[in-house]
Amino acid sequence: MNHLRRLGVRALNIVPILVIVSVLAFLLGALTPGDPVEAQFASRFTPEQLDEIRATYGLDRPLWEQYFVWVKNLFADGGGLSLTLGTPVFDILVPNFVNTLILTAAGVVVCLVFGTAIGFVAGVFHNTWIDRLVMLVVQIGSNLSVYWFGLVLISVFALQLKWLPVGGMESRGGGGVGDLLQHLVLPAVSAALISMLVLARFVRVGVIRERSSDWFRTFRSQGISPRTLYGRNVFRNILPSIVNITGLEIGTLITGVFFVEIVFNWPGIGTQLVNAVNGKDYPVIQGGIVLVALCYLVVNLVTDVVVDGLNPRMRGA
Repeated sequence: MNHLRRLGVRALNIVPILVIVSVLAFLLGALTPGDPVEAQFASRFTPEQLDEIRATYGLDRPLWEQYFVWVKNLFADGGGLSLTLGTPVFDILVPNFVNTLILTAAGVVVCLVFGTAIGFVAGVFHNTWIDRLVMLVVQIGSNLSVYWFGLVLISVFALQLKWLPVGGMESRGGGGVGDLLQHLVLPAVSAALISMLVLARFVRVGVIRERSSDWFRTFRSQGISPRTLYGRNVFRNILPSIVNITGLEIGTLITGVFFVEIVFNWPGIGTQLVNAVNGKDYPVIQGGIVLVALCYLVVNLVTDVVVDGLNPRMRGA
């Protein structure tokens, strides 16, 4: 099986997973107790008008028929109409989803840079006080709540030191890229915390493994400088693992981003979904679940492609 065919098979595997996700997302909304039409309109309309609204949204049809109408709306009609705003679901979700992607991308950068650096330092200084201190910090940090950690960051760096904004995506009136980066720092660090420390553990183990290998001892005996030895050889050998772990951790990072958006008042899809849950806006909830699941599956596929490119030996795995 050649490389392109194998990638094609992996891409096709996304389809049945998405079908299962769509069924679960639909049932989550359809079978949740409470009538969403009554929750939104009962105080303003008569029972006859409520029936007309149900017919407009197709909620008077059999459940199986509602599902296929909803799937058709996902592809043709912008995910259907929001119960609270009356506008296409994707018109609401996509701008928020872009904001979530910005925050997630910043979190991935923090995870990669600091996770790799922390793990590398611990691995290079294995069995020294530096290694033990780093691992103590990693152990403590791994047990922290992202929600609590975000509040601590706000308290210290925004309220006490006043170095960074408390929350939101931009200052009043907007301040360009620099302003956006200032607003990104605290939520990105908070969202990346757990994934960063997981990556640090794997990088540390990888560096220790490379240091104990025969090629490392041979190269060192030949007088190759530590900078070349670690910066070129060791890093190149553990790079596929770094990419693989980061890709797997993006799912954890996305979950953390949803909590972080609430803490930092970031206008992302997590904040939008919380508002939709409070308003029983099921079309928005269902569309958001499918959108996030699709993003997660695409990220995993891209990760596989990158890992295959970095390490051809893993293509048969």
